[in-house]
Amino acid sequence: MQTLPKERRYETLSYLPPLTDAQIAKQIQYILDQGYIPAIEFNEISDPSEAYWTLWKLPLFGAKTTQEVLNEIQSCRSQFSSNFIRVVGFDNIKQCQILSFIVHKPHNR
Repeated sequence: MQTLPKERRYETLSYLPPLTDAQIAKQIQYILDQGYIPAIEFNEISDPSEAYWTLWKLPLFGAKTTQEVLNEIQSCRSQFSSNFIRVVGFDNIKQCQILSFIVHKPHNR
């Protein structure tokens, strides 16, 4: 068994190497398959005590394909490249956030 180096961990899947766009697409497809509403959020810091992130546009209520969500992630990355960016999945029945994961970390962090 190997001990991981001490470093800051962020959100779900943070113990894995950074996700590729193909892996992000699979996670987004899972969100859509479950009937959850994807949304994109960004923040200057990723601190567990920081509960509120800025929402990138409105949640993607009408998203039918992963490509629609990936396009919005890329737009957010291009405008806020020095921020952390995450995708969240909302359950509109339970009225809560079900999952979230980081899709972009700034290079200087």
